Amino acid sequence: MMFSLSAEEIEVLKLSCQVAATCLAFSLIPALVVGWVLARKEFFGKSLFETFIFLPLVLPPVVPGYLLLQVFGGNGILGKYLEPFGLNFAFNWKGAVLASAVMGFPLLVQSIRLAIELVDQRLEMAAKTLGASSLGTFFYVTLPLASSGILVGAILCFCRSLGEFGATITFVGNIAGETRTLPLAMYSLMQQPDTEQAVWRLIILSLTVAFLALWFAQWFHRYQKNKRGH
Repeated sequence: MMFSLSAEEIEVLKLSCQVAATCLAFSLIPALVVGWVLARKEFFGKSLFETFIFLPLVLPPVVPGYLLLQVFGGNGILGKYLEPFGLNFAFNWKGAVLASAVMGFPLLVQSIRLAIELVDQRLEMAAKTLGASSLGTFFYVTLPLASSGILVGAILCFCRSLGEFGATITFVGNIAGETRTLPLAMYSLMQQPDTEQAVWRLIILSLTVAFLALWFAQWFHRYQKNKRGH
């Protein structure tokens, strides 16, 4: 049957979700910090800092992948020092997480930044006037009001990770059961004869996951907006 997933395809889906979820988990807190700094602070070199953060969005994905290999590979600038401690990123799923994080982090930061910029700073000032600390104001005022934008960014980061190809294949290769995520599995199948049905199964699966994730993000955003309106 066309829509009956094989054991190998289920393994690919599980690995893709594992990589995407881990990428999001490790990216969220740094992205919240960076997004808040970009939204609320002015400092010397801010434009340079912003350029560095968003650069992966405009680079060919193979460039970040190659740079990651040079830095975190077995003989890389940092990789050769990390490997004795068991921190090996090249050609395994942890490296796929790192590659996905590099490519998805800017989307997450941008969504968080825009969401925080839309929060009325007078509300934050009022909370501080009433005795709230800066940290308390962030957690009890800024974060709840920016939650819908943060969720949208989180889903975009997750979906970007699911679809990451160029940086991943350059940095960690295309190893079955280890680094072969959905896009890499589709690429592998396209190199083989008589695999059209399998390719279509993975395409439909990718479309379904991405559609449901984005639909939920938009629904939640409207729900939060209507809730504040009442």
